[in-house]
Amino acid sequence: MQRFSLYQRLLSWLDRSVLRQLRSDNVRTATQLAIPFWIASIATGLIAYLYEKGFSWAEDVCREWLAGVPAMAFLITPVAFLLAWGLVYYLAPGARGSGIPQVMAALDLANPGHDHKVGYLVGIKVAVVKIISSILLLLGGGIIGREGPTIQIGASVFRWIAHWQPKNWPQLSRKVVLVTGGAAGLAAAFNTPLGGIVFVVEELTRTHITHFRTPVFTAVIIAGMTAQAFLGPYLYLGYPPVSPTGISFLGIASVTAACAGLAGAVFAKLLDKINSYRKRWSSTSGQVGWVFTCGLLFAGLIFLFGLDAMGTGKPLINRLLFNPFSHVAWYIFPVRLAGMVLSYSSGAAGGVFATSLSAGAILGKLLAGWLHVAPAHTTMVILVAMVSFLTGVARSPFTATILVVEMTDRNMVIFPLLVGALVAQLVATLVDSRSLYERSKSTFFAEALQQPGAPAPV
Repeated sequence: MQRFSLYQRLLSWLDRSVLRQLRSDNVRTATQLAIPFWIASIATGLIAYLYEKGFSWAEDVCREWLAGVPAMAFLITPVAFLLAWGLVYYLAPGARGSGIPQVMAALDLANPGHDHKVGYLVGIKVAVVKIISSILLLLGGGIIGREGPTIQIGASVFRWIAHWQPKNWPQLSRKVVLVTGGAAGLAAAFNTPLGGIVFVVEELTRTHITHFRTPVFTAVIIAGMTAQAFLGPYLYLGYPPVSPTGISFLGIASVTAACAGLAGAVFAKLLDKINSYRKRWSSTSGQVGWVFTCGLLFAGLIFLFGLDAMGTGKPLINRLLFNPFSHVAWYIFPVRLAGMVLSYSSGAAGGVFATSLSAGAILGKLLAGWLHVAPAHTTMVILVAMVSFLTGVARSPFTATILVVEMTDRNMVIFPLLVGALVAQLVATLVDSRSLYERSKSTFFAEALQQPGAPAPV
């Protein structure tokens, strides 16, 4: 209890010195409900900033190592994979993978009967392991993103803050805490407040937002502003040059979307199948062998195909978006998909949100060449493919669209992107009626139910 006294003393001081001076009981109650959200939002924004810096450092260090001596991948990558997996396996199994399915499963468990089991999926220990494991995996060149993990981290921070507020204060809804934390995490990670709000509506709650509206709006604003205070008012993907398109472009957009949505859905289904197959290796020695093999195979990809076969893919996206005459070899697309599978199925922490955008960007560039699209419209094709591939994986067409629009500050492209996202959603549904996140959620939900649980979110 002593280690949490500073936070509790702060709230007690506010209660004595400030809140009791408020004459209206309603105003006092509303303020008591808001203060934990404000503190949690600021903390989430700060952690997202530090996490981004750690991610960038790990990717830069790995690139520096392997650019000089590519053969080092055969040593660095398997070791990094094993360390990242071992941290999760022994300390916090609920930290593996993306983080979005865990928050979805935690929402289903957030009721008086099962709330004590939520700590397996969302908690401070889970968040710390998530951060360290994903950075270790990226040091080995892993093709992972930090956006899904930041959603789980945000939910963990919000749950921890809510748990340690004074018991005589109005208690926050369990579901509101998790939903708001997830939205704040996404907003801070991508600097996309609208994307965080739409993500809550489309992916986390799948219900009317009435009960979550004010907390979500407040949290994404505060978390986003906190991240901006350190990173500046940045755009995740800058200002890519986009030329106006007419109605005729919708045909190209639809073909691009159908191909990218199909690719995303097939990739997600393949990833789910491989994760299911991995369960056959249930012993610790079997798990070690699986992870080492994943790392060794991935090292081979890096050695054979170079630095484009590793990392988050953000440098690759920027290169394709800002230079319509840039070139990418066709084989980089299947190579990065294979790398995503190997990285994700290693059992360490790391998401597929941002890496799906990079896969879509590569496919969009290839399709633009195959369809003989004019250089002026190549960027638009790439953006449509990014949205569509992510839609095929996550089945969140509006979230994918709003994220890309906010990341590029190109409102003029929203209608072609929406068309592409809806086409991709239709095609992806024909491949599999459930998204990767929905299937993973079922696994994490079942695992959490088997845990004894703990009353405190640690």
